[in-house]
Amino acid sequence: MKKLIVTGSSGLIGSEVVEHYCQNGWKVFGVDNNMRADFFGPNGDTRWNQKKLSAKYSNFEHIELDIRDRNKVLSTLKEIRPDAIVHTAAQPSHDLAASRPFDDFDVNAVGTLNLLEATRQASPEAVFVHMSTNKVYGDAPNNLKLVEKDTRWDFADSAYYNGIKETFTIDQSKHSLFGASKVAADVLVQEYGRYFNMPTCCLRGGCLTGPNHSGVELHGFLSYLIKCNLAGRQYNIYGYKGKQVRDNIHSFDVVRFMEEFIAQPRVAEVYNIGGGRENSISILEAFSLIENISGKKMIYEYVDQNRQGDHMCYISDLSKMKSHYPNWGITKDLSTTFTEIYQSWVERVPSSIM
Repeated sequence: MKKLIVTGSSGLIGSEVVEHYCQNGWKVFGVDNNMRADFFGPNGDTRWNQKKLSAKYSNFEHIELDIRDRNKVLSTLKEIRPDAIVHTAAQPSHDLAASRPFDDFDVNAVGTLNLLEATRQASPEAVFVHMSTNKVYGDAPNNLKLVEKDTRWDFADSAYYNGIKETFTIDQSKHSLFGASKVAADVLVQEYGRYFNMPTCCLRGGCLTGPNHSGVELHGFLSYLIKCNLAGRQYNIYGYKGKQVRDNIHSFDVVRFMEEFIAQPRVAEVYNIGGGRENSISILEAFSLIENISGKKMIYEYVDQNRQGDHMCYISDLSKMKSHYPNWGITKDLSTTFTEIYQSWVERVPSSIM
């Protein structure tokens, strides 16, 4: 039985990885310490997901481990000696990073270094997949010429119609401290691949979403937006007229790409992973879509101040991914994704606030 370690195993992507590989007969070790509840409070708690996975899969084993604990990370990897590692654990918020910079850097950068070095010492042949972020590009995408449309911003230059490629600059722009810590992790993953010839990749995610997301205001755009609609709560739009665009990818399609890479790994690769143009949507457009699904009007307030380092328009160019792994593609469109998230919140949110 092949062995997989998944960090952040109770989170959105991590739990999807756990389910997929448990169903495929792997022994899966989930590393998580519910740090999301520490970062975001009770609404960010992911224990519900951990309990669900433990009850559902006999070949899943939860390990209560903080990836900042270097010695325990080293001993855990040496004991398990996995065939692959999927690293999704992170501090994911721009705003929180500014108020807790040491925690942000220690989790995102130092935690990644701990895992990489432990992998090199214990299982150097293991495939290492790192969930990076498109925020490694900082706010440089905002320097592209944009055109304002009725409900969204869009690229003015047709060369960017399919989105932003992996060759886009990550230098000399405002990242937020979160973006900076993720740049450090991203480059470390590449360097361990190149320097030590280890099979590694960085997946620079756009908006990753799905029904298992514990979305909060500071992180989890679609999940939180849909939760607000369901509960009749106010959603705050921060700047850009609500026309800021994200390309959203369902967690299932993220995991399917990971599966392709783990089956046929490469060294020190970088991929922009998102929903592409077909799955791109602005906040205003997202309001309309969830209103059509739920039958409830969106309650919102506009704050005329964008978040620092936020993108006005970001779409991932998926051409490199598809050329390297032609069996992979987007299978979940926006309507399907919205409906799944909505139904998940219906099950989780008490009926008293619906």
